[in-house]
Amino acid sequence: MAWTVTPERFDSPDATALRRDYYDEVASRYWRRPATDAEITEGLTDDGADLLLPPTGLFVVGRHEGKAASCAGLVVTEEAAPGTAELTRVYVRPAFRGTGGGGLLLAAIEEGARALGVRLLRLDTRLDLVEARGLYAKHGYGEVPAFHRRNPYAEVWFAKEL
Repeated sequence: MAWTVTPERFDSPDATALRRDYYDEVASRYWRRPATDAEITEGLTDDGADLLLPPTGLFVVGRHEGKAASCAGLVVTEEAAPGTAELTRVYVRPAFRGTGGGGLLLAAIEEGARALGVRLLRLDTRLDLVEARGLYAKHGYGEVPAFHRRNPYAEVWFAKEL
């Protein structure tokens, strides 16, 4: 198989580059212009990534033929309900989309979530992130009513029972 997905610290060089690419894409789409390096750095400053480590979370990096190509994170959100976590920072670099890496990311996160005692995975996203919404629907995530309003950019909410 050309893909591998493994847990990795969110601040490793590959994970950091993927998180920057993720933020660049979502911000650039939202602003309808390229995000600047300064805007990307500001967006990633104190973004809660430190929660992407056990026991509060998990971060995985996908590699296609050894090249860092995708990432995803998980944050346990027990304040909502015991056994609940949120999927976050799901990203596949454009050159690797359509090759099966997104599904492998979700499978790895779901496996890690189960190991942390998570029974319900939730996420929010935007309407313009069409590829992400399609990925979630394809892998059993269904649209649900808004479960929080912390993210002012959220327009669609999904959930999946594990």
